[in-house]
Amino acid sequence: MSSQKGNVSRSRPQKHQNTFSFRNDKFDKSVQTKKINAKLHDGVCQRCKEVLEWRVKYSKYKPLSKPKKCVKCLQKTVKDSYHIMCRPCAYELEVCAKCGKKEEIVIPWRFPLLLSLECSRELMATTATIYWAQVILSPQPSK
Repeated sequence: MSSQKGNVSRSRPQKHQNTFSFRNDKFDKSVQTKKINAKLHDGVCQRCKEVLEWRVKYSKYKPLSKPKKCVKCLQKTVKDSYHIMCRPCAYELEVCAKCGKKEEIVIPWRFPLLLSLECSRELMATTATIYWAQVILSPQPSK
């Protein structure tokens, strides 16, 4: 396009046209790429779903190496890349897990029952750790 200000109409077609589209698995046949391509983006709004699909399509999607902190419950439970909320919090508040807006969720969560178990499992693990720490540290009565 011309650099002239306000000139938005083009007088000729583009010079070089791609003959085939980009494929992210053409040369990279790794297990990680196969997992990324097979991932289902559930619990997000339409716009966030399109963004995530674009990232996957053009090899820009990077999976998390360790869980991130949720902005609602402040625990390290976010296991999906580019998300700001864990699944249970996003499911309870009925918001998009990526942008946090109260938009319509395109693909609903797959296992809503397991989401509530996920938070309760972490709570039980924390409670069990505290209990066993008290048992170990408490003085034993002598007989």
